[in-house]
Amino acid sequence: MVNRLRPDLIALTGDFVSIPIIGDESKAGSEAEPCARLLRQMTAPYGLWAVMGNHDVHTDRRRVTLALEAENIRVLANHSQAIERDGARFWLAGVNDVLSGTADLTETLFRVPSGEAVILLAHEPDFADVAARFPIDLQLSGHSHGGQIRIPLLRPVYLPPLARKYVWGEYQVGSLALYTNAGLGTVDLPIRFNCPPEITLLTLHPSIKK
Repeated sequence: MVNRLRPDLIALTGDFVSIPIIGDESKAGSEAEPCARLLRQMTAPYGLWAVMGNHDVHTDRRRVTLALEAENIRVLANHSQAIERDGARFWLAGVNDVLSGTADLTETLFRVPSGEAVILLAHEPDFADVAARFPIDLQLSGHSHGGQIRIPLLRPVYLPPLARKYVWGEYQVGSLALYTNAGLGTVDLPIRFNCPPEITLLTLHPSIKK
């Protein structure tokens, strides 16, 4: 489905493995390699880019990172990379998982010249309240699963920490645009109700500055 959309760039916002309800958390990292091989079937001329999620960090961050990078999926860990086309460019930035306490926007944006466009990958969407204080144009996040179980007129059943404010879809946080993707899978209970898996296609346009 992704390849049929013919994207220029693919952004993956974390949780490539899941913390088990019971058992050895580190063994969940063994799912990283088959996950990375599946993801690598997607193609885009400007590559596949990823950040770590809380499940990746609390199982085996190093193994998940190595598995992705072995399949040519670049992991941004408090780092920014220029994406250039036809003489124009923007910066793709990615922070470490916020819940781990290691996300550092000052370090992430250190190389970015003033006034240039920045797209931030941050696993937890509520981090937008922090990101909005920095020169970032767009934040892309996941983590919430869209609430996973959505009963009409009621608050979504499953909302993890730092995904309780910006649950699903488009938001404007000050001058920062945010999109929270509802994700593909489940956590804890293998159930999604009224919350279909999502692939998001975003089309970017140059801004007109007066």
